[in-house]
Amino acid sequence: MPGSGTDHTRAPVATPAPVIILVEPQMAENIGMCARAMANFGLSEMRLVAPRDGWPGGGGLKKGAMAAASGATHILETARLYPTAAEAIADLNYVLATTARERGQMKRVVTPAEAMPPVAARIGEGERVGILFGRERIGLTNEEISFADAILTFPVNPAFASLNLAQAVLLAGYEWFKATDGQPTFREHTDSPPATRATVLSMFDYLEAELDVCGFFPPGKKQIMTANLRDILHRLAMTEQEARTLRGVFKSLTEGPRRLRVPKPAEGK
Repeated sequence: MPGSGTDHTRAPVATPAPVIILVEPQMAENIGMCARAMANFGLSEMRLVAPRDGWPGGGGLKKGAMAAASGATHILETARLYPTAAEAIADLNYVLATTARERGQMKRVVTPAEAMPPVAARIGEGERVGILFGRERIGLTNEEISFADAILTFPVNPAFASLNLAQAVLLAGYEWFKATDGQPTFREHTDSPPATRATVLSMFDYLEAELDVCGFFPPGKKQIMTANLRDILHRLAMTEQEARTLRGVFKSLTEGPRRLRVPKPAEGK
């Protein structure tokens, strides 16, 4: 993530994953941004079909792609070049073709969330899977889509369905990562273990006793209201420290005012 200070330059160990195939990409920067999106979610194999400006010919072209990749240069360095989409998918067993609009073909249409669990199962059984992404302006041709087993489309606002190339790759990669048990790189950190039942029940006893003193429970309602109150507090799934802190809050609210009360002066003084 921007500004995270993480080293993005080290190539991860490649694991079986879908092949990302860019058909006639027009700009070096888009190729680089696709590589960055791939690296975010554990995709490592890129295939390029007849890039408009050639690949990797042209120092400026490659320089622009490398800069846009933001450290995911290992993907660009190993990218393979093909003259046609048919040749780029020739060794694959299953292919998805991305498109944002209906093409009139009798193919199954799936979202990335629907597609990736079965794709993970196929790859786990040793199949090779690829995802075709089309040109920035016109996408894939109907013939290229006809090469695929299914259409991959994205659930976006129909009034503005346009995604750029790297965004489409990123969305597919995100769902792939989720489908293969991808976990956040960091989680909320706490040194305190979950609260023990003893701590929680002690807090309940204290709170309910104080509510009794102040007349909180209407006649005949204490049992059901106590059960509801306990349910509310249980849903907090407190740590030991949180339960002790909350009890301290309750204690301060009840005992603090008592300490501050000033006795009325005796009459006649």
